[in-house]
Amino acid sequence: MTVRRDFKEPGRSRPDLVIGREELYAQAREQLARGGSVLLHGPAGIGKSTVLRALAAENAGAAGTVLRCSATESESHLPFLALADLFGLVLDKVSARLPAAQRTALESALTGRGESTLQRDGLALRLAVLSILRALAAEGPVLIVADDLQWLDSASAELLGFAARRLGDSPVRMLCAVRTDGEEYDRHLRACPPDTLAVRLGPFSRTQVSALLDHRGYTGLSRSTARDIHRTSGGNPLFALELGRALAESPTRPRPGEPLPVPTSLRALVLSRLEMLSDEARRTLLVASAGARPTLALLHAAGRENAEAETAQAAALGLLATDSEEPALRFAHPLISAALYAEAPARERRAVHTALSTAASDPIERARHLALAATGPDPRVAARLAEAAALSRDRGAPSVAASLGLLAARHTPADGDPGPDERRLQAAEDAITAGEVDLARDIAREVLTRATVPAERVRAWMVVIEAAGQALGEVDAVFPQVLADAGDDPRLLALVHYQLAWREVVVDGDFAKSRQEAAHAAELAARGGDRRTELMALAFQSSTETLMGHPDAPATIRRALQEPQDPAVACHHNGAAMARFRWLLMSDQLPEARTAITALLREARRRGMVESEVHFSRLLADTELRFGHCGRALDLARESLRLARDSGIGESASAMLASVAEASGGDVERALTLAREAADHAEVDGDQLYLSLALAALGYAQLVAGDAQAAVRSLRRVRELEQGMGVSDPARGRWQGDLAEALVRIGEPGEAQELIDVTRVHALRLNRASVLAVLDRAEALVRAARGEHQAAHAQLASAQERLAKLGYGLEEARAAFALARLRGRGPAPAAYDEAARLFRRCRALPWLRQVERAVAAGPTEPEAVPAAAPGALDGLAAMERQVAALVMEGATNREIAGRLFISVKTVEATLTRVYRKLGIRSRVDIVRLAAGRRTT
Repeated sequence: MTVRRDFKEPGRSRPDLVIGREELYAQAREQLARGGSVLLHGPAGIGKSTVLRALAAENAGAAGTVLRCSATESESHLPFLALADLFGLVLDKVSARLPAAQRTALESALTGRGESTLQRDGLALRLAVLSILRALAAEGPVLIVADDLQWLDSASAELLGFAARRLGDSPVRMLCAVRTDGEEYDRHLRACPPDTLAVRLGPFSRTQVSALLDHRGYTGLSRSTARDIHRTSGGNPLFALELGRALAESPTRPRPGEPLPVPTSLRALVLSRLEMLSDEARRTLLVASAGARPTLALLHAAGRENAEAETAQAAALGLLATDSEEPALRFAHPLISAALYAEAPARERRAVHTALSTAASDPIERARHLALAATGPDPRVAARLAEAAALSRDRGAPSVAASLGLLAARHTPADGDPGPDERRLQAAEDAITAGEVDLARDIAREVLTRATVPAERVRAWMVVIEAAGQALGEVDAVFPQVLADAGDDPRLLALVHYQLAWREVVVDGDFAKSRQEAAHAAELAARGGDRRTELMALAFQSSTETLMGHPDAPATIRRALQEPQDPAVACHHNGAAMARFRWLLMSDQLPEARTAITALLREARRRGMVESEVHFSRLLADTELRFGHCGRALDLARESLRLARDSGIGESASAMLASVAEASGGDVERALTLAREAADHAEVDGDQLYLSLALAALGYAQLVAGDAQAAVRSLRRVRELEQGMGVSDPARGRWQGDLAEALVRIGEPGEAQELIDVTRVHALRLNRASVLAVLDRAEALVRAARGEHQAAHAQLASAQERLAKLGYGLEEARAAFALARLRGRGPAPAAYDEAARLFRRCRALPWLRQVERAVAAGPTEPEAVPAAAPGALDGLAAMERQVAALVMEGATNREIAGRLFISVKTVEATLTRVYRKLGIRSRVDIVRLAAGRRTT
């Protein structure tokens, strides 16, 4: 059919609703914007039509005419049908312009009133299609939108291809979608212009599936369920939505270890092929579908004597994927396995699990099948499952341990020892370790509805608090309840006060009180004989002391590292080894810090500690950034952010660090977006700790982007937050140098110098050598702004040399850049060569682009002092003269307000009048005026 310029697609097809396809969508959009054509291809249900509709809606406005067709399988044998859909409504408009032979052949083909065929009227039909498209293009751009190209009748496909190859520079674009398996799309390109961009739509990631389910309203699904949906659907968005709908409509959820229910709409896609199997082959495939990693050997052990022949039959029908080098059997799509299992009667499924409970070689797998074969409480089965859960935990598979623990609880008798709720709480703790916080919270809340034993209740409350992550403000009401449940038991009270220590720093931003709570928790834990909690509390106490610049920090770290140690604490992201890493990093011991964090990351991955892995990968990225390895840091930061979003853990912290990495070595716009996301996330969570870090990242990104005013606003707020929290160690966020540089850029050298002086006192006290070097770099900029170029030059050269010795590659390059700018006031742009070399070594692309812009701009001369009349200052009002005089002395607006007993706003308004009267723009110009007066 034909759609004219007022064509509107449904709201659901707008580009902002194309979930998970942003990058591919951008590629296709750019291709169409250049006047090219696009062919979308991929398997059924992958989202081709959704993307096609969105692109068509976006490009329809720029087209004079939109021609559209959507073929179906049942009509693919009808010749010229697609051509009729495309040209039916425009034929009358343009047919008069066609030669008689072409018009007759085309009308006959489209109306079916004649006997037109490609064999008889081939040339006339081909030329007619080409002529119509050229005639329409003469009136304005033409967009052809063709969905399901694989069902296009062969005659229409041939005619379109003939025209497409001969359109040349005519403004005709084609936007097509075709269903393909694998990469077999080449033959469909014959129906498209030669410049067509083929865009393959692949499966969604787990994060994208979760986003799609949330967008469609399936928000009650846990992350573990979303993971199962992703695995069963194979990342196919249509299949994922159908599975999500089936779960939402199901009155009961599948037991842990059971496959998801498969709705009838999806079963129909595979059951037709399953019906072609013999009964015995179908039973063999059912055994394979129930196994975690089925092999022919496993099928034989489970009693399937003719497994080779029966699996070969399944492979011939396309149900199994064959790979001679891979011993494991693999279904062609996970949905086939799920549908086969869902169709089997419960009795038959239990029989399969019974056979596999002895056939499987792995004890964890045997225990799982034993549980799925049982029908009620059984202490023997429960014990086997608990043992398997412990084994999974030791192997570094806490998610599996949580699933097995829930199965163990299900089969534990009510009067068992341990009881079912104790096993559920262990499963909840395993789920926390695995990053399955939704599942953990649900388990704990369920236990709290019936638990009466204080130890069980406190343990459940701890899971609820842990599951809140950084959003501890949301569980404030929990603390009075858990304190009441803890009573006077020092072991239980230690757990509560450890969490209160976190609450004080995250919610209230009070490091001093947090330190007191952590010390109290450590004392209680020692009294109660709970070494694990004692170690965690000491580690947290040492971390707060480090950030506060407290002199006891090294001693507390040594206490936290004393034997005996707990293996679970040793590689925990809040453990003593982590506290030691933070101290090393802030003390400028970069090689030792990298060695420490690399070892922690390796161990966290081995143990399957997802939350620790998120944090450690982020901190390794931070360490690499300090070295100036921006490319490596960017890769690590992006991986940390992906993992954080997949697990829902540490998203604010990972987005913050990813922002810094992007601003240093990637995309500055992306950096700004991530920093704002991190700040918003922290604001919503009420997380003062990460809010200050997120705003520091935002200020840095704004500085790199060239928006010094915005950088000052962000970084001034960081200063206020850290002052309120009692953070005095400038190595924590390292934002002071950026704020000082931004202040100089906006003409506030006095405030910049004040900040440098205050920060230097703390940096000297704590021996923060790299911070001192960065402060010297910033102070050199202040001196340069005041016209003290020789002193600025010497200070910058010294700062660069010290930063190089400390190993801070990016900071060294920034010092070289500042030095080049100072030298660049002379005649030679070669002054920038050293800065460019250092930024290239760091792969600091945004900074390198700044160097290139500076070189392109050419050498600059020192800014001239504004030409004010000799008595210009005398012409100011009395208050204006007083304010200007204090600015010349280097006073900040706040200092001026205090000395003159007026408000800061009055100072700002007065300065605005001074600038206008003197014909100048900033405080720097006032200082230069003063310098000019002194030299005359």
